[in-house]
Amino acid sequence: MKECWVITTPLRSKILENMIKYVLEGFEYTIVDSVKNVNKLKNKRILFALELDEAGFCHEVNLILSKFTSLGFDSLYDSTAAIIIHSNSELFTKSAAQNIIFLANRLGCRFIGHPLVEAIDGFKNFLTWQKTINKPLEDICYEQCRNLGSRLLYFEKQHFDKPKILALHASNHQTSNTYMLWKMVMKNINSCDIKELHVENGTVLDCIGCSFKTCKHFSEQKSCFYGGIMVEEVYPEVEKADVLLWICPNYNDSISANLSAVINRLTALYRKIKFYDKSIYAIIVSGNSGGDSVAKQLIGALNINKGFKLPPYFAEMQIANDPGSILEVPDIENKAKSFAENIVLENVL
Repeated sequence: MKECWVITTPLRSKILENMIKYVLEGFEYTIVDSVKNVNKLKNKRILFALELDEAGFCHEVNLILSKFTSLGFDSLYDSTAAIIIHSNSELFTKSAAQNIIFLANRLGCRFIGHPLVEAIDGFKNFLTWQKTINKPLEDICYEQCRNLGSRLLYFEKQHFDKPKILALHASNHQTSNTYMLWKMVMKNINSCDIKELHVENGTVLDCIGCSFKTCKHFSEQKSCFYGGIMVEEVYPEVEKADVLLWICPNYNDSISANLSAVINRLTALYRKIKFYDKSIYAIIVSGNSGGDSVAKQLIGALNINKGFKLPPYFAEMQIANDPGSILEVPDIENKAKSFAENIVLENVL
């Protein structure tokens, strides 16, 4: 019998209780709803279950994560997790999920693709689902919870003889600190087949927002309304890849426009194939601070929305301002080597 640990608050609504029940239907589970019960949870199945207050917080779960952090950055190592959230408003669920996933990932926790089921006020977030599933909104929510539980409890790690890594960047080779850090990481990645794609300015137009029917039509041909480098180069390489590594300089606490357009344009391919078996990593360099903001954007766009797996310690985040100053970061070579070894450990047989 598979077992799961539920990290939650003692103040749970009936809706959140029902969501937990449907996620873990038929499985044994242990509730952790107080810092008094916190011990390291390595190589476990974990469900984060949040009840958000009017300000969008779930204080008990935040306190529990603080306690895990105090136990060491390996306190959730090699555990696999998903997350459910209930909010009485239409706000906060996505930002709360991104924050929890980011914090737990820094403690060594991986997240399955599409790890979140959220229930906002009136279950309005399931209105789109209702167009194709003729059921009450609440029933659709619980059906999604059941599906989430199955994917979480039966998740199996994958390893490859020679994983295919696709590294995507839009950086200047000579001056970009982020690209320099990637080169340090890359030279330490062994037993992998690495493909690098440079997304140059003007080569990727952002998503035009086609109707579902139009997008689906193009996706059946593994194509897109705009065509271009996305269809000719990016789609085929993404489809072949086991790992996508995003090389992301921090631009105003956000992903660069070129890479953001790439993410948006992945929708056509996403409608054709599932990304559950593909992992994402990120190298993020900020001029001052805010690397976590970029990491959470990637989590929201690629793990929560597009369904890529999020492996333990998925992001290497550093601060370097002037061109070339990444080389002056203390112990940077060893940090790059450690990040590379983490990629190999998670993916190579």
